[in-house]
Amino acid sequence: MRLQLRDGLPFTRVAIRYLGKEIEIDNVLVDTGSASMLFAADELARISIIPEPDDTLYAIRGVGGSETVFSRVVEEIRVAQHGVNQFEIEIGGMDYGFEINGVVGMDFLAGVGAIINLKDLRIGFD
Repeated sequence: MRLQLRDGLPFTRVAIRYLGKEIEIDNVLVDTGSASMLFAADELARISIIPEPDDTLYAIRGVGGSETVFSRVVEEIRVAQHGVNQFEIEIGGMDYGFEINGVVGMDFLAGVGAIINLKDLRIGFD
């Protein structure tokens, strides 16, 4: 699958299925420096992933600062038809001052054996 380079960063599209509903999310950063997957709350609300009263909120930290998130296990998450079932993701505001709807982190990339070719701007899978 071809990656899109924007502002020097590689972006892709991710499909998420939850409670039988599926969406595709654009503007998702491929980030080997991130331990986990994070998505914008506004995007996931389209398939009824919203904070619930019994959710645990916790803070995550990165180069861009810290953010409060909650987590949810989704039925399936895919990049270029390569996916994982019953996968935990984090959901937060993601207000970083530029257009980004999610982050593909190392938990997913390592789990599917992703091969990132930056010369050709492609992501492949083992």
